[in-house]
Amino acid sequence: MEQRTLVRILTPAVALLLLAGCTDGGAGVHGKPGAAGVRDPLFRKLGNGGYDVQHYALTLAYDPATSRLTGTAEITARATQDLSAFNLDLHKLHADSVTVDGERAAANQAGDELTVRPHGDLDKGDTFTAVVRYSGEPQKITDADDAKEGWLESADGVGALAVGQPAGSMAWFPGNNHPSDKATYDITVTVPKGLKAVSNGQLESERTTGNRTTFSWKSAQPMASYLATVAIGEYELKPSRTPTGLSVLTALDPSVADDSAALAARIPEVVKWATDYFGKYPFTSVGAIVVPNGDVGYALETQTRPVFPAAEFNVETLVHEIAHQWYGNSVTPATWKDMWLNEGFATYAEWLWAEEFDDIPAQESFDEAFADEDNWAFPPADPPSAAKVSAAPVYGRGAMVLHKVRQEVGDDTFFEILEGWATAHRYGNATTEDFTAYVEEESGQDLSEVWDVWLYGKKKPAA
Repeated sequence: MEQRTLVRILTPAVALLLLAGCTDGGAGVHGKPGAAGVRDPLFRKLGNGGYDVQHYALTLAYDPATSRLTGTAEITARATQDLSAFNLDLHKLHADSVTVDGERAAANQAGDELTVRPHGDLDKGDTFTAVVRYSGEPQKITDADDAKEGWLESADGVGALAVGQPAGSMAWFPGNNHPSDKATYDITVTVPKGLKAVSNGQLESERTTGNRTTFSWKSAQPMASYLATVAIGEYELKPSRTPTGLSVLTALDPSVADDSAALAARIPEVVKWATDYFGKYPFTSVGAIVVPNGDVGYALETQTRPVFPAAEFNVETLVHEIAHQWYGNSVTPATWKDMWLNEGFATYAEWLWAEEFDDIPAQESFDEAFADEDNWAFPPADPPSAAKVSAAPVYGRGAMVLHKVRQEVGDDTFFEILEGWATAHRYGNATTEDFTAYVEEESGQDLSEVWDVWLYGKKKPAA
């Protein structure tokens, strides 16, 4: 292994001098600092400019008895501009040391920003590796809508759960915390013997040494940071495979395992149904993490292994979160304003399931959503604030948009669009404008009225 020389975390005043170009290496300064924030329309401070992460290798150790997390984040990225410095998002954890390409780097923490100044400037197009060693007691984050995310300690004190939508991943690892910068992940977690550490993707190994057990997970397909998860506890793990060979792994908290087992066993059935509508499943594994109701207040589509509180582990929510593996996880919104492309599609998947198995026509689901005044608070493609990013119109009215498209273009074309959209933007990011253009190109129709009234319109139309 290459020897790495580490540097202390500098005071803000010294760090500012270094950012101005006063480095001890004497290298000429030609780059500029990357932006602190990507200027997302709803979350201006999330993410960072100047680089594109390719891969995260996270090595973590957590002890529930002390609530202490120690971690090493090895971040491989490509500079998208000439860089003299760049930022990483990190919340309430201390960066103990930072290197860039094996050389010491100046670093300064202010709020949720960790500013890194490499020994020498990075040229546009350069691939570099930043290694951040960090530690502390990870915290939960309260969203603008008062939901809790980040690092959530379990109610029984035995473990913890990391959930990240929209900002929570920075509570447990430093990174470019915006959905527009997707990367592959290796996540290795060491916990006290007897506990399990569950994450995204494939379980590569499980090793016990003394009184500690290490779990290594690999996500080979790109993932947005908000979809990364770690669940630590006394989970019952059940591995299996679908008839097509897809790896399935469920993790059920023992307190809810008996009540959850039957539905967990239906995951292959739901995935098979979804592939008939949405095309090939985009990842190499699937599953679920089911926790007691007090541990988290909502279900979340964490990539390949959605998280469910026991009260929400039902068929409708399972269909919703499995549909997200295509819409939201594989095809990820370019900004948080495009979130209806996640939730409208997943809600419409619920309508399709009800149409096929419960004899409830999608039109009936549409009519119910239309009658719900909460769905008319704002246009689904234009949430007015961060507090409204998960509000009713993003879900219900988002699904109504899709149903109006279905009515306009007909079933055959509509279902081709559903599958084609997921295929065309597989593993990428997309905007609302990308979607409307795609639909019109594939259907050969001008759907301006649908977009103007149902997607962007501020008033409820006549029934």
